[in-house]
Amino acid sequence: MKILMQSVDMICWTTKDGVISPIKFRISDSQKENKVIRIDRVISRKEEKLAGNRMMVFTVQSTINDTVCLYEIKYEMSTCKWFLYKI
Repeated sequence: MKILMQSVDMICWTTKDGVISPIKFRISDSQKENKVIRIDRVISRKEEKLAGNRMMVFTVQSTINDTVCLYEIKYEMSTCKWFLYKI
């Protein structure tokens, strides 16, 4: 997997217990075009500390151009930012 750590715009939902589930995100490519990627399945979620910052790490699956892709997205709890981490 290639590490990107690129900021993305995310649509997600949370339960009344505070469990976060990502739904889809928008990313800008090198030509400054936006691409929306729908998350088909959340495979795993875990919490980690990276340089003292608490982050939720999601391993997710999507179908992009008729190909099933696995990748990781991260949610930084202190700043409420989403990142595409590995693809």
